[in-house]
Amino acid sequence: MGAAVSWPFFAFMHIVVFLLCLGSGFPHVACSFLGGNETDRLALLAFKAEITADPLGALNTWNESIHFCQWLGVICDRRHQRVTMIDLDHHKLSGPISPHIGNLSFLRELWLHNNSLSHQIPPEVGRLRRLQVLFLGVNSFSGEIPPNISACTNLVSLVLGRNRLVGKISVELGSLLKLEMLHIGENELTGGIPSAFANLSSLISLYVRDNRIGGNIPIALGRLTNLEILHLGGNRLVGTIPFAIFNLSSLSHFSIAMNQIRGSLPSELGNTLPNLQFLEVARNFLSGPMPVSISNATKLYHIGLLFNRFSGKVPPLEKLHDLQRLILAQNHLGIGEADDLSFLTSLTNTTNMTHLNLASNDFGGTLPDTISNLSTNLRYLNLQRNKIVGSIPTGIGNLVNLQSLGLSINHFTSTIPADLGKLYKLQSLSLSSNNFYGEIPLTFGNLTLLTVLNISQNSLDGSIPSSLGKCKMLRDLRLYRNNLIGTIPKEVMSLSSLLYINISENSLTGSLPVEVGNLRNVEELDVSENMLAGNVPSDLGSCVKLRLLYVEGNNFWGILPSSLSNLRSIEELDLSQNNFSGQIPDYLQDFAFLRKLNLSFNDFEGVVPKRGIFGNATAVFVLGNKKLCGGIADMQLKSCNPSKGLKKERFTLTLKLIISMGFGLLGIALVLCFLYLCWSRKTTKVSSFTILGNSFMKLSYQSLHKATDSFSPANLIGVGSFGSVYKGVIDQGKKVIAVKVLNLHFRGAAKSFIAECKALKSIKHRNLVKVLTACSSIDFHGNDFKALVYEFMVNGSLQEWLHQNGNEDDGHKKSRNLSLLQRLNIAIDVASALDYLHHHCLKPIVHCDLKPSNVLLDDKMVGHVSDFGLARFLPEEHWQSSSIGIRGSVGYAAPEYGMGNEVSTFGDVYSYGILILEIFTGKRPTDNTFNDSVTLHNFAKMALPEQGTSIVDPTLFQQSENGEARSGINKTTNQKSIEGQRIEECLISILKVGITCSEELLRDRSAMNEVVAQLHVIKNALLGGITTL
Repeated sequence: MGAAVSWPFFAFMHIVVFLLCLGSGFPHVACSFLGGNETDRLALLAFKAEITADPLGALNTWNESIHFCQWLGVICDRRHQRVTMIDLDHHKLSGPISPHIGNLSFLRELWLHNNSLSHQIPPEVGRLRRLQVLFLGVNSFSGEIPPNISACTNLVSLVLGRNRLVGKISVELGSLLKLEMLHIGENELTGGIPSAFANLSSLISLYVRDNRIGGNIPIALGRLTNLEILHLGGNRLVGTIPFAIFNLSSLSHFSIAMNQIRGSLPSELGNTLPNLQFLEVARNFLSGPMPVSISNATKLYHIGLLFNRFSGKVPPLEKLHDLQRLILAQNHLGIGEADDLSFLTSLTNTTNMTHLNLASNDFGGTLPDTISNLSTNLRYLNLQRNKIVGSIPTGIGNLVNLQSLGLSINHFTSTIPADLGKLYKLQSLSLSSNNFYGEIPLTFGNLTLLTVLNISQNSLDGSIPSSLGKCKMLRDLRLYRNNLIGTIPKEVMSLSSLLYINISENSLTGSLPVEVGNLRNVEELDVSENMLAGNVPSDLGSCVKLRLLYVEGNNFWGILPSSLSNLRSIEELDLSQNNFSGQIPDYLQDFAFLRKLNLSFNDFEGVVPKRGIFGNATAVFVLGNKKLCGGIADMQLKSCNPSKGLKKERFTLTLKLIISMGFGLLGIALVLCFLYLCWSRKTTKVSSFTILGNSFMKLSYQSLHKATDSFSPANLIGVGSFGSVYKGVIDQGKKVIAVKVLNLHFRGAAKSFIAECKALKSIKHRNLVKVLTACSSIDFHGNDFKALVYEFMVNGSLQEWLHQNGNEDDGHKKSRNLSLLQRLNIAIDVASALDYLHHHCLKPIVHCDLKPSNVLLDDKMVGHVSDFGLARFLPEEHWQSSSIGIRGSVGYAAPEYGMGNEVSTFGDVYSYGILILEIFTGKRPTDNTFNDSVTLHNFAKMALPEQGTSIVDPTLFQQSENGEARSGINKTTNQKSIEGQRIEECLISILKVGITCSEELLRDRSAMNEVVAQLHVIKNALLGGITTL
């Protein structure tokens, strides 16, 4: 009887005490004398109570209707009915983890991977002494990793990756001696990698990737003899790779990508790491040759050396039968010799190869015919930005699974093989910036999956094949800067999939097909600089997504159709150098996104509007339309008062008659006198000729004299080292030019003229100023005359945008601030030009005088490098230097030039680094605040990384405050949005590029092909394309 009464009593007391525990100030402390089963049940219910969202109903069974051991995701041992496992992976649960989780004292495995759990990881987890598996990855946990997790001494697997954990990695984790898997990657952890990790002797897999961890890689990691997977990429690690790492013979996966590691890979790597399958060291500062033994690591399926400084020849890789991806882009591999690509023959046995990327290196020679014997599984082949010559092997059509082929920016000189039409799975084909000639193969019409076709900047002739109309998935078509003739095929204009079309700078004739109205998705259409004629079809108004429309430099006529009022998304519209007539349409005032409008050199008439974009004189160009009047005052157009104009016209006519009658005979006498003087000098006519070749236009001294209004001071737009630059107009007022007149009294001016002619004659790039002709003649006084004629850049020089002229009248000074994106685009433009000069010309060219005044901006704010008066060709066998001494401009010239050292491409790199820093800080290198000890380079270097934004050009922040350009950064409150943080990181990265380029020692500077790639990564990050810089 007594025993029967005592059991309910004690059970009742257990419940009372448990409730008292819950109500006390220590809710996380288990009441040890409570029944174990009930403890587990209540802990599970407490876990459920904290869950704020359960969209899949995973916890619906967690109720009193069944025993908790039957609840979904709960596993108990059979003997004690205690919870040993919770498995709730991939159930989209939200909310924090209850601290009562620590009461599940028999728990061995906790699987909560891939949910939306948040808040801190409760430290009570450290009380789970039997815990062996803890999977909390892919959630939203914040705070630090609880150090008392180290008390879970039986842990075998600890996975906390892809959360928002912060702070340093706890040294105490080094005491988990049974740990085999430690994944803490993709968080926001800082500090260094603890040397105590060397105690984790059972560790097989270590993931610390994508954090903010700095310092060196601990040498002690070389003691982890069981380690198979080591991923340290995406951090801020510095120093070299400890040699002991390469003795971990069990290592199969090794990644240190996206750090700041220097040094080299040991030549014996393939022998000491025989089990290596995955090698990824991209985006570091590694140098030296590829390990000659790498082929001995026969299990390798991935080699990633992207974006380093590896050099020399690629060793044979014939033993790597399992190789799938070989990524060697953005290095200095190859030595420009004929057999540089011979290693490709050794890859013909790698039947699983899918990716081969050799872009942006120094590979020379021809493509071996054996490339057609590569794996038929190959999907991506990229050989862009090298020095490959010759032709494309016709057997390339054997690579039937190829999806992307990139051969742009090389020195191919051949026709394009029709065999490419056999690559039916091809989605992207890029052959631009070579010397391909002949016609575009008709077989391209067989590439029905093609989305990108870029064969621009070659010497292709013939017509655009109508068979391209079969490429129904084509999104990007670029055929510009060739010698194409004929009409634009209506079949191409019917491709509704097209987003970008650029067929400019050819010799296309006919009209713009009415089928252009089918391009309902097109965002950019460029048909400029052709010989197209006729009216602009009203169907163009159906292209409602159009942002950029360029039709300049053609023979279009008539009035603009009213249907163009539908182009509400238009941002840039260039109709210049045509024969358009009638009044400027009022609807142009209503285009809210329009930022650039060029109507120059047409036959428009009437009143220029004042609303919308017409209220900004720096964004609208109407030069060369003699019948226009009115507009805002800044446009400085004539008044539209008709009576006043008529009176003035009559007065002018009368004056002309008086002058012609009164001075006619005098004029004839002057002409006769002039002819006599010319005869007496034995120069019966002015000698005028071009020295650039027959392909350039011919302009005489008389033509240039007339074009510049007798070299009027009103047309003077700049003064350089060896002469003056004038603005002029030719072709009956339809074409604006810039005329650089050499002052031959200056020492070196004649040599500068020859040097510039020689350089400009052999180069062609979208970011180099376009030379139209050169004139070497005699002026009207019998003196030598030398001039260079360039395409006129309407937006002047970069210097004018970075530094306002102090002599301008304040009342008429125009705001010319560059946005962050504009500055970055200009920086990329200049870098691309230098990359072309240094790495992609037949002989490398050193500019020797790079500075803001020599960077000109066209109407689209595209940067063009100009002034090649100091340029030097380098010998092919010594492409990096020349013994000719050059000074350059103070503040921009490389320091080694001041000591009489050799000219080199890295001298241009130094000037570019200074230019970058000037663009983004707004400070000249010759600023009064700088001296011998504090230079612009040091000024920026000392500010990084903590004070990076404090040295940025203040006008960027003014734009943000005025609402002119979103920067996302509030400089005064230091509050950053997500966008602002991204922008700040981009600014820091840009300044780092400038600092690296302007290092004092040549060997510490980057090459321009590396810089171009870095800036594109930064731009992608700025635009939100990626998050890792």
